[in-house]
Amino acid sequence: MEKDVISKDIIKNIVKDISKYILHLEINELEFLDTESQRIESRRADIVALVDKKFILHLELQSSYDSNMIYRMLRYYTDIKQKNKKYPIYQYVVYLGKKSLKSSLTDVGVNYSYRLIEMKNIDCNYFLSQNTPDAIVLAILCDFKGKNESEIVGVILDKIKTLTDENGFRRYVIMLEELVTTQEVKDGLKEFEMRLTDVKFEDLPSYKIVLNRGIAQGIEQGIEQGKKEALKKAVFSLLEFTKDLDLISKKLDIDKEFILELLKEKQ
Repeated sequence: MEKDVISKDIIKNIVKDISKYILHLEINELEFLDTESQRIESRRADIVALVDKKFILHLELQSSYDSNMIYRMLRYYTDIKQKNKKYPIYQYVVYLGKKSLKSSLTDVGVNYSYRLIEMKNIDCNYFLSQNTPDAIVLAILCDFKGKNESEIVGVILDKIKTLTDENGFRRYVIMLEELVTTQEVKDGLKEFEMRLTDVKFEDLPSYKIVLNRGIAQGIEQGIEQGKKEALKKAVFSLLEFTKDLDLISKKLDIDKEFILELLKEKQ
């Protein structure tokens, strides 16, 4: 239950930040609307919310080109409107792809459009130059223009770290993970999370990769029930997103020689 509350609160902050710095909408009160009876697919980026009891915001975070996007958005509009006739609906797609999406549709008896924000047209420095982590965190959505993803992630994390305390920094790391859409950037974020020394590793979102496999529990129980096997699973899981043996040794509190022994056994 606590995790659900935290996640919902973080998503609210993400929506407010995107609205302020990308959509240029100021939001005070945000109330998520129930969409279970609608046909909207259950995807993380879909947001349908009542804003300041004045209008409904429908926000899509779209990472790749979809030739059917205009039809999806029209269908979303009719589904939302059918259930919420009282309020006007503002539809936005924050698009991370390079090939332009179609954002309007004109047909017999139909004249429809949604607001399209193409991140490729927004300079990443616009976010990085702000003196607030709420804006800086959105730089993760930028088109990096061929620059090294890990380096950009490092710049983002460094800037956020200087502006927050430990709890705040952890919160923005979670927000980054919610916003990341490409595997390359995800890998870069995981690598930097592994290198954090002043934030508990087990508190970070990527720790669920280990936790969901039962490895963390296996380590705790391993004192009596085969600690070597549990640690072996943990080592190989962590090797999926870092090859730094010294770092793994430190995070799992084991000797580097033990890791080398496991690698030899695998060969």
